[in-house]
Amino acid sequence: MIPGQDLVLSCTGISHAFGERRVLHGVDLHVARGQIVGLVGPSGCGKSTLLNAIFGTLALGQGGVTVHSRMGNRYDVDGIGPDRCMVYQDYDLYPHLTALQNVAFGLMVRDTSIASRVFRPLAWRAQRQRMRDKAAALLERVGLASALDKYPHELSGGMRQRVALAQALVMEPEVLLLDEPFGALDEANREGLQQMLLTLYAENVAAQRSGGKPPHTLVIVTHEIDEALLVGDRVVGLSQFWDWKGAGHEACPGATVVYDAAAPVETPGTGIDRAGYAPQRALIREVVMDPVRTKAPVGEHVRFWQQAAAGEARGVVDRVP
Repeated sequence: MIPGQDLVLSCTGISHAFGERRVLHGVDLHVARGQIVGLVGPSGCGKSTLLNAIFGTLALGQGGVTVHSRMGNRYDVDGIGPDRCMVYQDYDLYPHLTALQNVAFGLMVRDTSIASRVFRPLAWRAQRQRMRDKAAALLERVGLASALDKYPHELSGGMRQRVALAQALVMEPEVLLLDEPFGALDEANREGLQQMLLTLYAENVAAQRSGGKPPHTLVIVTHEIDEALLVGDRVVGLSQFWDWKGAGHEACPGATVVYDAAAPVETPGTGIDRAGYAPQRALIREVVMDPVRTKAPVGEHVRFWQQAAAGEARGVVDRVP
């Protein structure tokens, strides 16, 4: 447990292999409510495997994932559930439904049944309207108020990705997982969606400072270090390039967390000096990405929670008055 923090996600001792190929080893990750965590690492290091373990589509070899709900209870992940939503790079929209219908569909599946819709038509009509209103409000928040009745083929790639994010956000999950969500987008669309994530983070900070619970917790896998530094408050580096020989292994037992540190907390709609990221970017590349550098012992650069305890991390974990 992390003293003084409202955790939403705990990954403890996660190790996993696919046959003889060892992918993850001893992964520990604790995420506070309202954090946006950028997860980076070399190709093939198991970033998506870790996301799938959190999502519940992967039965782990060792270790486990625990969700700490808003209601105060804790439970271990043993399958998929509405408390965890995933957004992929390929949008995953229903082509025969409009943007509004796509976003409202999850609410219908979760909150109604075929029997209730057939045998209680008046109640279903009122409930459907509430769902549509909620979906429309969320689409307006992500900048798609004029596209409610458009089908996926009528939307640009950036617009489709906004619909996919709205699909997930409307479910109000405990954790939202994003697996390379902007990788196929052009620079303008990518920057627009990065600004949207900054807006979500600003909402988290405002909610916490007013005494409420931050509504959005995200873990985003990205191959762009600058993006990881930009969109949230923390960067975690997962890598197979660590000193596993010094730890007594004859072969690499899998990727583990070799970097975990606070990131700058940016304000949406303001100028961002990405040149200021250079020192941290260089350190991440050296510690996480470099396969030939002599590696420091695991833990030397895993210091986010020490930073938080010392008042050196900003945003939702900031406990400095």
